Amino acid sequence: MKLAIAQINCILGDLSGNAAKILHYAEQARLAGAQLLLTPELSICGYPPEDLLLRAGFYRSCDQALHDLAQKISAISVIVGHPCELDGKYYNAASLLRDGQIIATYCKHFLPNYAVFDEKRYFSKGMEPLVFELAGIHFGINICEDVWEAGAVRQAADAGAQVLLVLNASPYAVQKMTSRYEVLRQRISETGMSMVYANLVGGQDELVFDGGSFAMDSSGQLTSQSAVFEEVLSYLELSDDAQPSGGIAALPLLEAEIYQALCTGLRDYIGKNGFKGVLLGLSGGIDSALTLAIAVDALGTNKVHAVMMPSPYTAQISLDDSREMIRLLGVQYDEFSIEPIMQTYLTTLKTSFAGRAEDTTEENLQARIRGNLLMALSNKFGSLVLTTGNKSEMSVGYATLYGDMAGGFSVLKDVGKLLVYRLAAYRNSVSYVIPERIITRAPTAELRHDQTDQDNLPPYEVLDGIMECYVEKNMPIPDIIACGYCEADVRRVVRLIQLSEYKRRQSATGVRITERSYGKDWRYPVTVRYQDSF
Repeated sequence: MKLAIAQINCILGDLSGNAAKILHYAEQARLAGAQLLLTPELSICGYPPEDLLLRAGFYRSCDQALHDLAQKISAISVIVGHPCELDGKYYNAASLLRDGQIIATYCKHFLPNYAVFDEKRYFSKGMEPLVFELAGIHFGINICEDVWEAGAVRQAADAGAQVLLVLNASPYAVQKMTSRYEVLRQRISETGMSMVYANLVGGQDELVFDGGSFAMDSSGQLTSQSAVFEEVLSYLELSDDAQPSGGIAALPLLEAEIYQALCTGLRDYIGKNGFKGVLLGLSGGIDSALTLAIAVDALGTNKVHAVMMPSPYTAQISLDDSREMIRLLGVQYDEFSIEPIMQTYLTTLKTSFAGRAEDTTEENLQARIRGNLLMALSNKFGSLVLTTGNKSEMSVGYATLYGDMAGGFSVLKDVGKLLVYRLAAYRNSVSYVIPERIITRAPTAELRHDQTDQDNLPPYEVLDGIMECYVEKNMPIPDIIACGYCEADVRRVVRLIQLSEYKRRQSATGVRITERSYGKDWRYPVTVRYQDSF
């Protein structure tokens, strides 16, 4: 028999739109001769619905959308993910639709409650397996986290399933596909079932779903692989002994994969929220240059507006390199000198500041002037301001509230400084858009004469290494020091991370690419006296 996987990009809460998309792919699959279509987790409503799941009306609306969809399904079976209410309890469910009817419903057994997941807040735990027969093959259903544990998979096998169909809304993170392969191979070795894994694709706030749906036979051999970061309808042939086979799309190398994730997150945030486009401050530095390149690749030149706002501390090479990048990309561009506004601010504050030396106050004024100008343009023209800071800076608070942090979306929020350089080099390997001097010159905020980032921070090789250990791997301080980092550097960076929580709470939403981003993954108090010592 032929089986189809609809790797779709849902819009959260667009119940009629998501149902129409499922129906469209069901018709395509039927015309191609498929007898069964598998869709991702919660495909009727999108994932994650968060506290919409606390509203009874949301379940009723999803149920109505599911029934309306079922009535339109004919001559093909379709498995749809949806939230449902049964006997006064709420479940993350998947239903089998066939010939206008909801034939059966499976409720997710294992509810993830870590990282970005909060499913125990919303759902009850399912207990029973679901196995159905089609074209002489017995299929079981699991939902995402179910396969990361042994119990639900074993129940399906014990109930007679030959092929396990897994609906997923598995968010992207670096190396996540490798983890998925390993987990499914472990379940296959325990049960002998072949498995089909359908994953959601697209951006939803900070999360990006990479798709990459795949199938494995009963030996754990990869027999089908869909492309990543694309909405696709793919097909499998199932042999008489329930072994799947299909096409295998090549997966991108690491930097290309991350770059696609960032483009997808930005594209869907702008598109799904209805913004006209984006604008950003261009500085001549690596972060704003990479952000601009991603914005153009994600949205097109006609939806991107770059603004250069030089101060007396802006080097001529920063202006030259920014203008060169604009020439290469062809986006709308403006230059506004902020020097007159700076002088007005300083004149206004002269009496209050009398007798005090210049310090970061005057530097922050420059950043806040730029933030005000960008927000004025945003208000006037309806474009969203992109902040350009990276994860390294956000970790240690090397950013200005209401200045360079002003904006609605942060493309590089989960991208460390060293990775920024790798991504810039990758993008230039595709086509040259970032002037080489932007990549090779020492990073600087240019808020005073002869300033570099390393005046205030450890070298990024040290900072990023400590950040990865402490933030992303949750390692104790002695273990980080044992990795070869100087104890003084470790304690300094950790202390800065702790002190900067109040800033991160006010930062823009940004794309998540690691297993520990500064979003739903990271929940630390602002007001706290505990300091890590061990």
